[in-house]
Amino acid sequence: MARKAANVRKKFWSVVRKAARQVPIIEDVVAAYYCAFDPETPVKVRLTLIGALAYFVLPLDAIPDMIFGLGFADDIALLTYVIKTVHSNITDTHRLRAKQAMAEHDVHVER
Repeated sequence: MARKAANVRKKFWSVVRKAARQVPIIEDVVAAYYCAFDPETPVKVRLTLIGALAYFVLPLDAIPDMIFGLGFADDIALLTYVIKTVHSNITDTHRLRAKQAMAEHDVHVER
């Protein structure tokens, strides 16, 4: 799991920048990232989120991410399910940090 966590940290922002326009829940995904790496988050929740985020950032996928329009569909489905499952652990602080980090990393979402 430590290797997955390291890969998530290493690749997260490049994938987020690439996926921002295709993933309608990208702000929730970024908040989930901060929840996953928050030591106050319960271990089981952290492991669940890291597993889902690893699926999002790693290139081996059920549907390759490079297929425009479909590539992130499986990622969105998994992340939506996981985020809904652990939503009570994603705090306002995680959401605020996500908004700040998205601005810092020049990630823009269309509304």
